[in-house]
Amino acid sequence: MMAQSPIDAYQISQQDLKGTARFMSMGGAFGALGGDLSTLSQNPAGIGVYRSNEIGVTFDIDCQRATTDNAGYKQTLDQTKFIFSNIGIVGTLKLGSTSVPNLNLGFTYQRGPTFNRHYRGGIASLKTSLSNYIAGIANTYNLTEADVQTTDNYDPYNPGQNRYVPWSPILGYDSYLINPEGNPENPTWQGQFGQGTSGTGTFDVIESGGVNNYNIALGGNIANIVYWGMNFDITTVNYNISSVWGENLNNAYVYDPNVGKLSLMDCNWDMNNSYNLNGSGFKYSLGVIVKPIQELRLGFAFHTPTYYSLTENFYAEQVNYNYPFKKGTGASETSGSGYATTNNGDPTYNKVNFQTPWKVIASIAGVFGSKCIVSFDYEWNGFKKMKYYEPSNTYYYDPWWDSGWDNDWGPYYKGTRADATPQALSANDEANQMIREIYRNSSTIRIGAEYRALDFLSLRLGYCYNATPVTSKAKDNMLNIPTAGTLSSFRLDNDTNYVTAGFGLSYKGFRFDAAYVWKHMTSSYYPFSADPSDIVGTSMSSDVTFNNSQIVFSLAYKF
Repeated sequence: MMAQSPIDAYQISQQDLKGTARFMSMGGAFGALGGDLSTLSQNPAGIGVYRSNEIGVTFDIDCQRATTDNAGYKQTLDQTKFIFSNIGIVGTLKLGSTSVPNLNLGFTYQRGPTFNRHYRGGIASLKTSLSNYIAGIANTYNLTEADVQTTDNYDPYNPGQNRYVPWSPILGYDSYLINPEGNPENPTWQGQFGQGTSGTGTFDVIESGGVNNYNIALGGNIANIVYWGMNFDITTVNYNISSVWGENLNNAYVYDPNVGKLSLMDCNWDMNNSYNLNGSGFKYSLGVIVKPIQELRLGFAFHTPTYYSLTENFYAEQVNYNYPFKKGTGASETSGSGYATTNNGDPTYNKVNFQTPWKVIASIAGVFGSKCIVSFDYEWNGFKKMKYYEPSNTYYYDPWWDSGWDNDWGPYYKGTRADATPQALSANDEANQMIREIYRNSSTIRIGAEYRALDFLSLRLGYCYNATPVTSKAKDNMLNIPTAGTLSSFRLDNDTNYVTAGFGLSYKGFRFDAAYVWKHMTSSYYPFSADPSDIVGTSMSSDVTFNNSQIVFSLAYKF
């Protein structure tokens, strides 16, 4: 397991339907229309359509239902979040020219994808164990028992710049999940799941955070035929995940320190992980809308990647275990219940730079008199082009009371995979290579319609389809998917569908819009990937279904 994760790359690059109520009620199909605050972050040429000033604000109530299912073992969790989605202002400078009638400047805050998800469930019948996966990592790196043991002069979590030891085998060794067998200089590491072993697994995952976009857009129009715009985005991201994976095993192969060998026993344990990814970035976008005739609009927009500077925070990962070790009367007898933590319980962080996919949007819309609008968007996202770059440095915090602390205010350099294994790929290169295997370029289709039923009332419908960027090779469990730190679990998303509806009321310069958005997505949750050394070569998953109902309200004023 490594620092940079392809799964996290997708998390902060994924698409979602967010914006004003009018925008969302028409499925986000506004690339050829403009005249809405949300278009500044979609097709910036939409700002050129404005002929007057506007200020607006949007709120969103998001109700989520998450259902997990494995072999008929189902669990459902509900949660509701209140989201401040959008606020912005557009100012129009009238130039008094027929060829260049106006120049417009806009500022908006636009909420991007939100990561608020909570799901829990179980694997009814385990085919292997996370301990076997960790043993496979130890075998892949040819670790010896000395590599993972803490001694007076050696800390395996911070081994120095001449060697690299993955943290998961150290934690697994300290909690009796893995055990070396055979030649001490070249052992074979064993997990707890073997012939005759059976058991169940449980998981509980809480995700939170989101992406925030701060847009500065400039645009105008040429003879009321060509509308143009450019946008500079400042973006912040904050992604949190708290994950628990537990196993209850029968006839497990566990090293018993009281007898000095493997023993068959029933046991249970759980691994807890807390992880945070946060940072800021920027991107540019350019767009144009052409109106060759009154009834037709054509739109095109190009978005650069968002260039992020990110910090990964790894909080103390912990295994709580309960083994029925037979206790004697000697003082050296070891208890079967306890816990083990990574890095003596101290958190770590990792700095890395990252770029999201390129994006291109092509749009067409028909305007039929003053009564009806029909709009269509096609969006291409180059997920294969997601990329980590620049070498990263990993640090750990030492508690202030530790006499070995050199600087009470600063971190201590720990060394990176590139330092330890210069002949191998760097952590960034490994992650980028896996991104190209796990993800493909994908498409988004948006369709929207608006009908003005009365002078003050408009009715709207929309649909949006996001195609999954996950490759069939990843879906078919043919890849070992690396994750961040000792967090072994991950989720692979399928296609996402949105069905939307709404209405708008206008009176003089005021407008009130409301929308209902139903979002449906299925995913596959994996507690861990396939065994990297093919000891077992089997991984398991649980189906996860997310159904979101969003109620969106916008209030705007034109002046």
